[in-house]
Amino acid sequence: MAYPIVSGPYGLKPINLIGGQVFAGATRNIPIASAYNTNIFYGDIVTLVAGGTVAKSALAAETSPVAGLIGVFLGCSFTSPVTKQKVFSQYWPAGTVASDAVAIVCDDPDALFKVVLVAGSTADDVTSGLLPAYLGQTTVGSNVQFVQNTGSTATGDSKVAVYTAAGATTTSLPARVVDVVPDTANSSGNFVEVIVKFNFGYHSYYNATGV
Repeated sequence: MAYPIVSGPYGLKPINLIGGQVFAGATRNIPIASAYNTNIFYGDIVTLVAGGTVAKSALAAETSPVAGLIGVFLGCSFTSPVTKQKVFSQYWPAGTVASDAVAIVCDDPDALFKVVLVAGSTADDVTSGLLPAYLGQTTVGSNVQFVQNTGSTATGDSKVAVYTAAGATTTSLPARVVDVVPDTANSSGNFVEVIVKFNFGYHSYYNATGV
């Protein structure tokens, strides 16, 4: 049996850059609008919106670029409206009132992310969007869609995953599988985790359309 066992999706985790360049942990702090009323979890895809603030992206099976996509959320900081103390949080709690809130974002358009393959594209379904799926080496080169499962307020982690179906290699979906993760392969040599990159034109830095 493979070790460690992957029990479910955990969002997108930056690991390095295309071409084997090292990801040195560089991030950008982008403001979150005070009282923004949607949870943003560690590993969620985020987008820039009007006013230069960040919001959770609903990017899934789009076949054309979406203006404003800026990267992946890696936590945030804000002054607690209750304690008046500075808080560093794994996730953004929806509705928090804080004028100094900033998201920590991996915004490099060349970043590669480790992510879990799931069995289907239905978000939050235990036999589809939340059930890991093992696929073969032929998955490399395929285009994938994102599955926007709801993250966990207990851990602060995202549950976004990716899904690919027959024909995905010729479909202009938002991300591309560039490699597999052998450490969590099963006994048949199939893979539950893959490494993906946003397809060209999806990331705001490679898209001429402004916000």
